[in-house]
Amino acid sequence: MTQLGEIQQAILNGESAAVGSLPVPESYRGVTVRADEVDMFEGLESRDKDPRKSLHLDDVPVPELGPGEALVAVMASAINYNTVWTSIFEPIPTFKFLKKYGKLSPLAKRHDLPYHVVGSDLSGVVLRTGVGVHNWKPGDEVVAHCLNVELESPDGHNDTMLDTEQRIWGFETNFGGLAEIALVKANQLMPKPDHLTWEEAASPGLVNSTAYRQLVSRNGADMKQGDVVLIWGASGGLGSYATQYALNGGAIPVCVVSSPEKAAICRKLGAELIIDRSAEDYKFWKSETEQDPKEWQRFGAKIRELTGGDDPDIVFEHPGRETFGASVYAARKGGTIVTCASTSGYMHQYDNRYLWMNLKRIIGSHFANYRESWEANRLISKGLIHPTLSKTYPLEETGQAALDVHRNAHQGKVGVLALAPQEGLGVRDEEKRAKHIEGINAFRGA
Repeated sequence: MTQLGEIQQAILNGESAAVGSLPVPESYRGVTVRADEVDMFEGLESRDKDPRKSLHLDDVPVPELGPGEALVAVMASAINYNTVWTSIFEPIPTFKFLKKYGKLSPLAKRHDLPYHVVGSDLSGVVLRTGVGVHNWKPGDEVVAHCLNVELESPDGHNDTMLDTEQRIWGFETNFGGLAEIALVKANQLMPKPDHLTWEEAASPGLVNSTAYRQLVSRNGADMKQGDVVLIWGASGGLGSYATQYALNGGAIPVCVVSSPEKAAICRKLGAELIIDRSAEDYKFWKSETEQDPKEWQRFGAKIRELTGGDDPDIVFEHPGRETFGASVYAARKGGTIVTCASTSGYMHQYDNRYLWMNLKRIIGSHFANYRESWEANRLISKGLIHPTLSKTYPLEETGQAALDVHRNAHQGKVGVLALAPQEGLGVRDEEKRAKHIEGINAFRGA
């Protein structure tokens, strides 16, 4: 049996604590993009770029373990839109991020390689910890959030997201979670929710933390009871968590979806006010360069019809270019548009009269700090927020998983198994799981 096989077997046998006495292999399999292929999609439209061609499963060396870091045996991971961006080399190839990081220090130089191991989610078991790590030890079952910070500048000490060297692990750094072993900073680690399988536990990390900061945190929209919250893509990776937070926090979600099937998922979560934008045939753009304010007005009227006359207190924005003009228009006077991601394009256009004359605010929100991520994971652990996993692929089919997300042919989150040989493993608290099984499985088969 290989060294990695011994580690895998110990974890599967429920003997995670034993991994500390097992040797760490010299190499592992990781999903990579390659620097010599960054021009492979030149001339193609974004929608025609195929992640199955650019994402490879390669044997790569285990990186040197530095101070404050941990090596983790990855049982499962998940697809985020940043992996799609990496795989189609947009908006820029991520090797530019790795090269810039590599200039920071000799330790950071490890990340500047001709291949990039991608992925910003994981669940797994700590294999080794570096000098200065006190809160984690080999054998701990963990999940990881994706905030990578240095915190040598004072800028990040009120909010680590403001650190001058803030990066997203597995996107702007190397050795990500779509692999059999990952390298993380110890302050990325959080306890694995014990009632979830490996693949379920891996799926919330990035999007759950992002939605928490964007909607709940004082650093975001600071949602309160009774707020009307307009949620774009309410059954998707980000939106499905925003919908849960709105419902749990006593707010009133207005869920925007693009099909009856997605509307049904929102109803299963408990949402009642739903707009199927495909059925309503909203066309916010007349052409590539001109928006249609009459469509904004029609959209706003639909929201007021559903809410009994109320405009949204908060607009949960992430599609970006396609929807931003409508979002600024739709928010109530004094309302908040909180934005991240921009999956339909980064160059937003809106009519500033609706913003300035109505005292609205636009808040930029990017991932979450450690405290926010910890709180978001704690809510998962308590069964107050549930994973939104709909489908899982093996590591060998990560390209197809990324293509599903790229083409929006998915609901919720798409998971990827790494060292876990099959779904359904890793549950440590069956009693708690039984209490929440309906919520856990809400997106299954969708």
